[in-house]
Amino acid sequence: MANRGGFSSRIGFIMAAAGSAVGLGNIWKFPYEVGENGGAVFLLVYLICTVVICFPIMIGEIAIGRKAQKDAYGSYKSLGGRRWGLLGLFGILCGVMILSFYNVVAGWAFGYFLEISFGDLLNTADFKLFFGEYVGMIWDNLFFSVCFMIITAFIVVKGVSGGIERASKILMPMLFAILVGLIIYSLTLDNAMEGIKFYLLPDFSKLNLETIYSALGQAFFSLSLGMGALITYGSYIDKKQNIITSAAMISVMDVSVAFLAGLLIFPLVFSQGQAPTEGPGLVFVALPGVFNSMGPIIGKVVGGGFFLLLCFAALTSTISLLEVPVAYLVDTKKLPRKAVVWLLATLIFVVGLPSMLSQGAVDMFSSMSFYGGKSFLDFVSEVFSDISLPLGGCLMSIFIAYRWKTQSLSEEISSGNENYKGSFLEKVINLVIMYIAPILLGLIFINTVFSKFFGIEII
Repeated sequence: MANRGGFSSRIGFIMAAAGSAVGLGNIWKFPYEVGENGGAVFLLVYLICTVVICFPIMIGEIAIGRKAQKDAYGSYKSLGGRRWGLLGLFGILCGVMILSFYNVVAGWAFGYFLEISFGDLLNTADFKLFFGEYVGMIWDNLFFSVCFMIITAFIVVKGVSGGIERASKILMPMLFAILVGLIIYSLTLDNAMEGIKFYLLPDFSKLNLETIYSALGQAFFSLSLGMGALITYGSYIDKKQNIITSAAMISVMDVSVAFLAGLLIFPLVFSQGQAPTEGPGLVFVALPGVFNSMGPIIGKVVGGGFFLLLCFAALTSTISLLEVPVAYLVDTKKLPRKAVVWLLATLIFVVGLPSMLSQGAVDMFSSMSFYGGKSFLDFVSEVFSDISLPLGGCLMSIFIAYRWKTQSLSEEISSGNENYKGSFLEKVINLVIMYIAPILLGLIFINTVFSKFFGIEII
């Protein structure tokens, strides 16, 4: 532990783990998922999935890491044997590939922040056309993505306590402060209450299997589960920490950011009479039009503040995504952290180039015939996020239930929480991990594979 480093305090771990969970999934993806899947009814199902399914899985991941005191690969190998170590490697691979495209989208957010705050983006006549052209601009995207990866690496190279923990303690409060400030302003706009109604008053006629399936997938992605991030962070905490309360605080912070993001975005969108169903372009296409309508000064302040918020959210996640493979090489290969960080940052950036070039710059990456004409970025996102993360969570549940055993999980959780054994919560967590999570996540995995590759909806 001393050689690997660790979090200096419980709040440091919670801030860092919450930062890992809080990211583009909360502020970019969550609102457009809500808009496309019925508004408030999606929000309700999302909250239920977070509490019932994702919370127990988060506890399991943290407990695995703390017990083994190793990276994702080392933890699975130590507790389950060499073959189970492959599950850790699978999670590390997912994290690397997610970071490769995540950094590209983060670069877009960084570019929009600069273009709105100091440029003429808000004077654009057609924001949809601008976004399409913008993401196809090679050199601008290259520059912004390089900047974002350098900032990420600079923080991670400082270590767990001096880099990740310190940055998270600064970034997370700033993120909340900007978010709350923007919400207060958005609620003063005309027609803002229509957005609130759409967001908070559920229409159960819109509830279907697709809503449930999408909400569980969003909750899983949002909380950074299934890729070894929380196993890695869990390995940096001591036995005195109460895993249950820490996981609860992390979940609450993550859900709060997602909830507040919706509370910000939908009043803004409805105040201008725009549809909430823009999909992935909701943030980059619809919102700039909203900021434009606010006038040249307020628009720049509010719009720049929003995309700065998006950058902070992205950064807290890119830090954890980079730490996962860094911890693996430092633990298993005994390589110096500084060299590993910069080497991996460079390699992951290079791996992300096809995603960057897939937005119109290079036809081969922009429309792949074997994947229904979708882009390379879509391919990486769907394979390593939508498909692989539920699979990782399913296999982790099976690992705990039938290899490591729920009794071992309970013993680990009891360290720092002496009242856990024999409690109702223990029974619920064991039930979820042994039966509910493997079945539901397994069905999501199977359905997503058939849907994405064969166009067949099983559920």
